[in-house]
Amino acid sequence: MCNQEATAMVFQEIEKPFNSQTVKFPVLKKGEVLIQITYATICTSDLHTYYGRRKSHAPSVLGHEVIGIVVDIAQGGVRDYVGEQLQLNDLVTWSVYAHDHDGKMAQKGFPQKSEDLFKYGHEKVNGEDILSGGFATHCHLRAGTDIFRIPEGISHKEATPLNCTHATIAGAIRLAGELIHKNVLVIGAGMLGISACAMSKYAGADQVFSMDINPDRVENTLHFGSDLGLDAQLSLEEIRQLTQPLGGIDVLIDTSGSAEAMEKGLSILNIGGISIWVGAVYTQRNLSISAEYIVRNLLSIKGLHNYMPEDLAYAIQFIRETNKIYPFESLVSKDYPLAQLDEAFDSANSEEKYRVGIKPI
Repeated sequence: MCNQEATAMVFQEIEKPFNSQTVKFPVLKKGEVLIQITYATICTSDLHTYYGRRKSHAPSVLGHEVIGIVVDIAQGGVRDYVGEQLQLNDLVTWSVYAHDHDGKMAQKGFPQKSEDLFKYGHEKVNGEDILSGGFATHCHLRAGTDIFRIPEGISHKEATPLNCTHATIAGAIRLAGELIHKNVLVIGAGMLGISACAMSKYAGADQVFSMDINPDRVENTLHFGSDLGLDAQLSLEEIRQLTQPLGGIDVLIDTSGSAEAMEKGLSILNIGGISIWVGAVYTQRNLSISAEYIVRNLLSIKGLHNYMPEDLAYAIQFIRETNKIYPFESLVSKDYPLAQLDEAFDSANSEEKYRVGIKPI
């Protein structure tokens, strides 16, 4: 490699300009890989961190929706998720965290809660060990990272949200179980909600309903698998009148994180319904829930934070088979060079875009 240096945009303080730092390439240890980033997108959680709506480490390199090509591999080689040897110039995505695959939590089936978790885009900068996020020219993948080759025919804009948005929803679909002959309500019509509509239909749901306070976003879900859009201001009775003739709601996927929305969702589920919560990742009031109502109606509540590597595998399969059906590329509205990351964040936050893209080079 001719160029042995990388550049990263370091987040230091809330709403303060990113600091450009240049560092030498790391010396790779066993199981590690160096990636030259080709594209990244600004996730809503990046915005929450930058604007102080959630606590996160600082200084750090944000960005976890990211893809890139392999430019260096540790001695002895590294295998991808399916067990094949990685090669230089492979275009890849990877799980948002590295973990000990033989650790206690991984063996229990909760790898995303491993004690040794290393989470990309969230780690505090340690000396010159800063290549841990997507808003940089390179990313240093640690041992224990599940790495996936990106299939041909998927564009950068389609592929980049795979290891966050789509993998998270794949985890929600896994928790929901069999969707054939069932109806799904997706609350929240942002990037997660759009993915949930399309993936629910892909998984065989009979009817998919979407709900949001933004009518334009509700309308857009109709291009991504939703059969009926609902105004979040509708009363419970109005929602029932619209959905019951179509079979009611068997599965709810909440991406909004709104306490009111989650409470309302429980109240309109069919008997035996499942409510899956993925959006409640910030501090809010406690929910008011009737235990008797849950018991008598045989309801289940499941929470999902991050996902399992198998969910990312499912998400890749989903995009490969549906990217000609649903216009996912249109959700990334604008590109910025890495040097203009401040402007990109301002655009993503103030204009409420689904995603803004970052091109490192």
